[in-house]
Amino acid sequence: MSSSSRDGFTSTFGVLVATLGSAVGLGNIWKFPYLTGTNGGASFLLVYIIATLLVGLPVMITEIMLGRASRANAITTFEKLAPKNQKAWKLVGYMGVAAAVLILSFYTEVAGWVFAYIFKALSGQLGSTDPAHTKAVFGELVANPQSALIWQWLVLGFTGAIVMCGVSKGIEVVSKKLMPVLFLLLIALCIRSLTLPGAMQGLEFLFTPDFSKINAAVILTAVGLAFFKLSIGMGTMLTYGSYFRAEQNIPLTATRVMFADLTVSLLAGMAIFPAVFAFGFEPAAGPSLVFITIPAVFHSMPGGSIFMALFFILTAIAATGAILSILEVPVAMLIERRNWSRKKATAISILTIALVGVPAALSQSLTASWKLFGMNAFDLFDYISSNILMPVGGILICLFAGWSYGLPKLKEALSNGGTLNNPALIKVLFILLRYVAPLLIVIILLNGFGLI
Repeated sequence: MSSSSRDGFTSTFGVLVATLGSAVGLGNIWKFPYLTGTNGGASFLLVYIIATLLVGLPVMITEIMLGRASRANAITTFEKLAPKNQKAWKLVGYMGVAAAVLILSFYTEVAGWVFAYIFKALSGQLGSTDPAHTKAVFGELVANPQSALIWQWLVLGFTGAIVMCGVSKGIEVVSKKLMPVLFLLLIALCIRSLTLPGAMQGLEFLFTPDFSKINAAVILTAVGLAFFKLSIGMGTMLTYGSYFRAEQNIPLTATRVMFADLTVSLLAGMAIFPAVFAFGFEPAAGPSLVFITIPAVFHSMPGGSIFMALFFILTAIAATGAILSILEVPVAMLIERRNWSRKKATAISILTIALVGVPAALSQSLTASWKLFGMNAFDLFDYISSNILMPVGGILICLFAGWSYGLPKLKEALSNGGTLNNPALIKVLFILLRYVAPLLIVIILLNGFGLI
């Protein structure tokens, strides 16, 4: 398929909301609040912002730039842009595709829980202020093999149908509608949460740093979260970058996405922590915060069932945007490298993810005893993708841009052929890519292996 005949984003706003939809996901509504809660609140937030500026943003800009320069999928990007004697770089693209498939094999299961909780909230099944009750409801959902698989397959079918419609008529159109709704729902929840008595304690927890809480573990967790939340190291920004318009200001767009993504995370924190503190729940509840603590919190307030349903609707919207971008990675690869139709490529990708995802979906039931290195399938897929494939991919992207692609090509690509006056920004980015980001990502990788 020639680059001129490829589908792509049709407007500046479409580029922004689609890219934001990729960055905003369960990491914002689920992972960010519970990691902030378990790592000291505002002090963790401060470290996370610094990590995003030093690692997340530079790698994100680079991935988008490489994708636009190649107008190709994650694998072909490196085949096109690498020097003729350095074709091994295409392995970075293969790692991105592998990471995308593995991530979706368990991420769609979590998204399935979220979609299921919309109906549970509306039907009153979560109607209790007792976390023991909400824990039992959650345990019943994940331990039921039929429910686990059906909800995962429904999520795959729903997002697959959107991807089949294409980049401009599917992903872009849906993102334009969903992202504004997500912001409106978050703001509504924030307003309701902030009007609760005792809400100020939650805001203090989120925005008043306690620097004594900052240690090596907090720093490593913050850097790792910055990587996960911006959808880098998994081929998504490479693929989306290939659909960017030629005149798009990549550094500016990526920076806007980063700040919008941070805003969503902060709004999620402002919707959750004031309510958590107002009703005397534990902010350091860990991964169960969304599925066990939050239902009990919302049920404690007047009209709680409505706000609970709204919360899970916005969480489902966030999950949908992220899944669309990750699913597009293998789909684009199959379309361009196998010359398949978009429908066939999407169908094969969905079936592959569904098959790989079966042990992950059943990891709390039928495959609970299937363990490798002490991890069930769900945790193993998460570990391999988040702690190995994504960090290694991120390091290699930095090294490729900083040492192989080189500063002259970097300037040409990020200045849009000299039409943008941003030489100082490009020099700073180049230094971060060559030295700072790779070092920090190596630390994440070593931490993932338990070596530090």
